[in-house]
Amino acid sequence: MENNNKVKTLEALSRVLSSLKKKNKTVVFTNGCFDILHYGHAKYLEDSKKLGDCLVVGLNSDSSVRSLKKDKNRPINHELDRASVLASLASVDYIVIFNEPTPLKLISKLKPDIIVKGGDWKKDDVVGKDIVESYGGRVQIIPYLKGYSTTNIIKSIIKNSCGKSR
Repeated sequence: MENNNKVKTLEALSRVLSSLKKKNKTVVFTNGCFDILHYGHAKYLEDSKKLGDCLVVGLNSDSSVRSLKKDKNRPINHELDRASVLASLASVDYIVIFNEPTPLKLISKLKPDIIVKGGDWKKDDVVGKDIVESYGGRVQIIPYLKGYSTTNIIKSIIKNSCGKSR
């Protein structure tokens, strides 16, 4: 897929962002599983991009999602497929896949200017808040768009498919 040049290793992305920062570009960072991409995700990423010049998405690896969700059936989509779908969005500049439960290692290395999370988060609970604020960066909470949830989409699919023959 042509957008895969947006998917970077941590080391490669660190070099790219270092160059952008030398040009006084604002780097925005967010993270998540983004398993079944829906309008809530797209709007969140568009709003995040508006806060700066470059939007970086830390994408939980498959093993990271399984450890967080405690559900052997998640993620539904493979990490490289999820990364490719994210890369197809105009609002997303770069994606980096991480295996850890949190993006703390990414934030420490990439040093974004702004960390963004959805309205279901409290600023004080955002991983990396102390790091980004230590060098003058900030955390921005974007209002949560109610009614959009990957879990609810999956539940709806199961509910609507149970008992129906093919």
